[in-house]
Amino acid sequence: MPDCDNLAKVRAHLQLYDHPLLAFSAQEVNDAIEIVIDLKYSTVPAHTYRFPIHPRDLESPQFAWNLQRQLYDALHDYLIEMFTRTPQDSKVPSSASPSSEEC
Repeated sequence: MPDCDNLAKVRAHLQLYDHPLLAFSAQEVNDAIEIVIDLKYSTVPAHTYRFPIHPRDLESPQFAWNLQRQLYDALHDYLIEMFTRTPQDSKVPSSASPSSEEC
């Protein structure tokens, strides 16, 4: 299938997804198809998330299911990457830890 047909196929499937916070699009990058996830209405700085669709997935009879799985996995990764601090950070202030008096 030519790349323009693959891009149209991916875009058509992305049209089936509507989210109040996120926008989905697809583009061709270096002879590959890339899915782009972005915030629709951002009041804080957040990066754009991108991931490739492999040619074998485009040709698979299970394309729709593979795309959904990849999209949901990417959404998880995207949201996790937005954390600005986690308990694993070495920069967590000691005041963030509950004291024995608060328990």
